[in-house]
Amino acid sequence: MNIRYAKASDLEAIVAIYNETIASRMVTADTVPVTVESRIAWFESHNTHSPIFVCCEGEHVQGWLSYKDFYGRPAYQGCKEISIYITHKARGQGLGKKLLEFAEEHGREIGLKVLLGFVFSHNTPSIKLFKQHSYAVWGEFPQVAEMDDQTYSLTILGKHL
Repeated sequence: MNIRYAKASDLEAIVAIYNETIASRMVTADTVPVTVESRIAWFESHNTHSPIFVCCEGEHVQGWLSYKDFYGRPAYQGCKEISIYITHKARGQGLGKKLLEFAEEHGREIGLKVLLGFVFSHNTPSIKLFKQHSYAVWGEFPQVAEMDDQTYSLTILGKHL
């Protein structure tokens, strides 16, 4: 597996992996699949300080990682929210660990001081992954998401690099 900057030609695979997670109601607050066209502006908004990376086996994208600005004010430039998505076929094989470790290493290289993960509180595999890498719970937004007539809480995990 190798990790590299995402290219425009990866967007279809990125969207497909993202859409795989929607039905579980554990990973994203989107409730219906998104289209490649609807994600073009999102993809193009990423840059060298808020990049998207893909993890590939050969040419096949198995997962991806993105950085997102936190709160959009200059004083928070050293802080980024990270998102990690893995295709269902590659889960449980250590790819999440590899992407999270890469996110930290790359974050240090670009001068980040803090990484954040916003994770549904019932997503125990993701919370476990972050905690295994010394992320701490920095907050919780109780019952802020509503899907399928149920409410869900959001846990914020953070780490100083």
